[in-house]
Amino acid sequence: MVGSLVATAFWAMVPAYVPNNAAVLAGGGRPIDGGREWRGARLLGDGKTWRGTAVGTAVGVLVALGLNAVVDPASAALGVDLPTFELPAAVALAFGAMAGDVGASFLKRRSGRERGASFPGLDQLDFVVGALAAAFLVAPAWATSVFTLPVLAVVVVMTPVLHVATNVAAYGLGLKNEPW
Repeated sequence: MVGSLVATAFWAMVPAYVPNNAAVLAGGGRPIDGGREWRGARLLGDGKTWRGTAVGTAVGVLVALGLNAVVDPASAALGVDLPTFELPAAVALAFGAMAGDVGASFLKRRSGRERGASFPGLDQLDFVVGALAAAFLVAPAWATSVFTLPVLAVVVVMTPVLHVATNVAAYGLGLKNEPW
């Protein structure tokens, strides 16, 4: 049962887990905030760009479509009935993850934190909140059937662990300037 929940939670969240990493790799471009400030601090900062948001969203959607292509053999191999992604749900998960990260940047700037500064809790779950909110808003029937309360609980526990591990790995590979 636990293995089934973990497999379902991970599978369902992959289209939300991937976009921010893809955005980092796409890097650069015009900042979303256009350099604007509010009360003496940037709205978002140079790290949130239109290119990164577009590439991250597109990659997340492509990952969801790729998972749809292999769902039957993956389900058979794991012995778990893994979900497929409706296109609106795939877009919502990917774009919602990006929007959640943008929202976190806004909150970080308001709290006086610079780009790259750690904000425990927010850093690990911002994109999850954005992805899930968007999925439940755009594809409520799909989201309700996939993200049951036990699956949501696994997502909330599993995501910070995965987030820290992938960020440490990206830092070790020189892809990030800080390990959080």
